[in-house]
Parts: sequence; C-alpha cells; structure tokens
Amino acid sequence: MKKMTILPTPPKPDPCCIAIFGASGDLAHRKLIPALYDLYYAHRLPEKFFIIGISRSEWNDTTFRKEVISILKSKPDKEKQKEFVSHLYYRVAHAGDPHTFGSLATEMNLLHENYGINGSTVYYLALPPSATGGTVRHLHENGLIHPSKEHGPWSRVVFEKPFGHDLASAKALDKEIHQFLSEDQIYRIDHYLGKETVQNILMFRFANSIFEPLWNRQFIDHVQIMTSEELGVEHRAGYYDKAGALRDMFQNHMFQLLTLCAMEPPVQFTADQYRDEKTKILRALKPIPKGKINDYVVRGQYGKGTVNGKPMPAYREEEGVNKKSNTETFVAMKLFIDNWRWQGVPFYLRSGKRLNTHATEITVQFKQIPHSMFPLLSPEDCAYNIICFRIQPDEGISLRFGAKQPGPEFKLASLNLDFDYKDVFHEPIMGPYERLLSDCIHGDQTLFVREDTVELSWQFITAILDAWKTNPPKQFPNYDSGSWGPQDANRLIEQDGRKWRTYAANYNAPTDSHGKKL
Repeated sequence: MKKMTILPTPPKPDPCCIAIFGASGDLAHRKLIPALYDLYYAHRLPEKFFIIGISRSEWNDTTFRKEVISILKSKPDKEKQKEFVSHLYYRVAHAGDPHTFGSLATEMNLLHENYGINGSTVYYLALPPSATGGTVRHLHENGLIHPSKEHGPWSRVVFEKPFGHDLASAKALDKEIHQFLSEDQIYRIDHYLGKETVQNILMFRFANSIFEPLWNRQFIDHVQIMTSEELGVEHRAGYYDKAGALRDMFQNHMFQLLTLCAMEPPVQFTADQYRDEKTKILRALKPIPKGKINDYVVRGQYGKGTVNGKPMPAYREEEGVNKKSNTETFVAMKLFIDNWRWQGVPFYLRSGKRLNTHATEITVQFKQIPHSMFPLLSPEDCAYNIICFRIQPDEGISLRFGAKQPGPEFKLASLNLDFDYKDVFHEPIMGPYERLLSDCIHGDQTLFVREDTVELSWQFITAILDAWKTNPPKQFPNYDSGSWGPQDANRLIEQDGRKWRTYAANYNAPTDSHGKKL
C-alpha cells in the first residue's frame, strides 16, 4: 500500500504561557503533562514558553518539577526532560479565594517579562464545572485575560467536560463566562475529537469518491456507535455517581461521533463551516415521543461479575458510591435524523462500564442485496457489507464484503479488508491531548465544541433525564460485570430485526450480541 505524503510540521506558534489549573490532579498527571512533553520533544511548542501549574496543593517549583520528572519516567530522552522541567513553575491558588489571584497575577506577569512573552496565555481549567466560572471571573478581575483583538496578547481558555450537568446549567455557565470571554477565546475540549481515527472519518467520507455516493438512506441499513469499557468507576465515584453514563458519555463523546458520521460536507474545511454542519445534525435529531422513552432508550447498572478472569464488585459496592444508587452505568439508544440524507435510518448508540471488552467503534452496515441470481444463495444468506471505524484500542478501518469460495459451487465467503494505523504509518500517532493542545496554542478551534453544539446536545439529553426522574429504575443492577449489558438492550435493536455487533476476542472475529459469528 502506498503511503500518504506526510505534511510538514506547522510553523512555530506565538510565544506563550500555558497555565494549568488543577495541576496536582489526575488529568494533569495522566494526560496534560505527558502531552505537553511530547509536543516539546517533537519541537511543536513555541520557542519561548513556560508552563505554570496552579492548584490548592501546597507545592512549590521544586515539588512540581520532581513530580513531573516522575510522571515522565517512561518517556524518552532524560536530557530533554531536564530542559522541559526548567520551563515549569508552580503557584498556589484557590478558586474560592479571589485574593490568591492577585499574587498569581503578579508572579505570572513577572514570568512573562522574564521569558520575553507579551502576556499571551492558554488557561487549561482541569477543574470541576462548579469552579470554572469563578476562576474565569478572578482571572479577568486581575488583568490576566486579554480581550480579543487582531494584534497584541491573546487569552484562550480550555474547558474540560462536563460543560454543565443539564441544559439550564450549560446555558448559565455560557452566560457567566461570556461576560469575560468571547466565543473565539473559549475552547470546550472533547478528547475524542483529537483521536486520529475520528478525524479520519472525514477524510474517508469526503476524500474518496467511491464511498460518499453510498453514504445515505438508499444504501445504508443502520449505523452502530459503541464505546465499551472493562473498567468500573475507579477513582471517579464522587463525580460519576452524580453524573451517570448519559451525561458522562452521550452528551459529548457519543453525540460528537454521531455528528461526524452523519454530517454534510462543508464547502471549506474551516472551523466555522465544519462546526456549522455538525450543529445541523443535532438540530435534526428527531425528538423521542413523549411517554415512549423506554422504547428508544435502555439504561443499566452493573452488578457483580468477572472481567478477564477477575471477580468484580457491583457498582453499588464500589468505594464512594451510594449503596442505593440508581445511577446508570450503561445506556443504549436508538435515534433518527430528520433530514434528506438519513430519513428512516436508525442510529444505535451504546456505551457502558464493566463490559466484556474495551473498544470504541462506529459500524456502518449497508442494506442487503434486493435479489439473488444464484440458485442456492438467497439474499438473506449474503452477509451484510460493513465499514467499521475502530477508534480504540487499535485504530484502523475494516471493510467487509462477500467473495466466492473456491470450488465448483457458488458459495459465498465473507472477507475483511483491514487498515491499521500502526502497520501502515510507522510515524508515531499524535495523541488526542497533544493534537488538541497544539491546536489551541495555534488558535485553531476546529476540533473544539461550539456553544450551540453543547446546548443542542444537552437539550436532547435533558429530555431523557427529566423522563427518568419521574420513572426511577426498578431492577438495578440489571447486568453482570463482564457481560454486554442488560438484556433489554438486545430487545431495543432485535425488535427491528437487527443485532448488536460485538467482538469475542479481537477485531477480526466479529460476532453478534449472542456470540454468534457474523
């Protein structure tokens, strides 16, 4: 297979500071600091930069730098690591104490002066949603946020999910931060959008003439989007027990994957036009009929079971979880998009914890042939043609089609054509946080989520949450750890004559939700 031309490294961005609020937390340790080092190692950070970690922990520069060296122990080049940590500083600030922001401003301004930087800063708010609005206010009041203008210092603020917990709170947060930030300064991050295979969905659809003419209701039977996790809530019980799978996965990750799969091609690949097309899909989501939520949405909560041969506790037995919790850890959903391209095509979305496999994929299943000319082969005997985007853990694309088996009879074999990133492109794949942090430093909002997109997704999700409030679950837990979720999820898709696509052991062994090979 001929390799694609690798584009040159983009020009160096403007000198800037990267300020991480919540620098002593889990996200900074697992994702942000390693991603920033990878950018530094690949010469993708500005020539002049410094990173300042900010949190409530009583650390100092030395403590922070030692912590970062520990975080980077598996990364290459110890000398580069020493260079990198020499750019790191740490200051204590409390989101609930505005007085600490005055001294923070003094010290940040001094560092800007020492590094010859004009004040341009990326603020990454790795904070709970309740603290983000106040933090932006304190930054503004202490002169650390510069208004948008063509020349001069700039300020960009990255907001982690969840952006609110329902439609009303998302609107309130938007209203609060828009007092101090314009929309072009707001970067709502969804790390799924930085994954290579997620971006490749657009290239696959819109840069190949053989696929796009088939990408519509005339040829596609249905689409499945799945995110399954073997893990439980782990250290996130405090957050997760108040959020649940619907808020945690669907309002952001799952709906973003849906829009990429279903959107129309923008005239040009600019941030505004690209995000306009994604927003149109959310506007076209067909509302679930009132009183019929259970016909379209299934929820579940994991009980005891076995994952990879190890016994696992029930969700209600996890540390930090309410013993009578009705929080869902699994959701399956059937959606329709009311537009010309997708009218009548169901989209089945499914996500859960403590499932059989760790995987994220989008499967596009094409319609069966209308008539078979082969005497011993009915249309039903022909396996469906499928395109599968494997997003994790093994990034790639599979195409399934039928071919004649060797021999005197017309027998059909189902074959796969597989493309795997690691086998084809030998260059390291840029991680999602690397990509998104780099885009933010360059001022590119394309892969970040816009205000109207957030509110439209919350509008759809909040309607389900409101219906659930009046109808609490009666049989939680309702699926075993290590299974594929509640049996009711099978009913959701099988009543339409279809089956969930799952995997027994690897991506070359597709099965349905009952373990039968497809």
